[in-house]
Amino acid sequence: MPLSDHEQRLLEQMERALYAEDPKFVSSLRGTDLRSHYRRRAVQSAAGFVLGVGMLMTGVIARGPMIVVSVLGFVLMLASALFAVSSWRKVSTGAETPRPAPGKAAKRPAKRSVSDRFEDRWRKRREGGQ
Repeated sequence: MPLSDHEQRLLEQMERALYAEDPKFVSSLRGTDLRSHYRRRAVQSAAGFVLGVGMLMTGVIARGPMIVVSVLGFVLMLASALFAVSSWRKVSTGAETPRPAPGKAAKRPAKRSVSDRFEDRWRKRREGGQ
């Protein structure tokens, strides 16, 4: 349910007052660019993958009970690869949109599912007599 004009004005007035009172708090709520965050996570997981390869090779090359190091290296490689793929997908899809500045209303187009569109088509067909 959308806000009335009066409620929208009150909300904008409260946002401006909050921004004027504590701009540091507002900037911390606004956050940073999510793409750079996910890009950093992908780089960190690549470093973890390289470390896992090193552990795996150390365990294979060393003699004695170093099989535990090899297994841990493999697990680290696997976890890093999964983490990197999930982060990279979020970077390439754009993850989420950043929050708008205080006092500006965010206008997003309504996303409808495929089934909603099919139902609308079906309803139009039945009402139109086709």
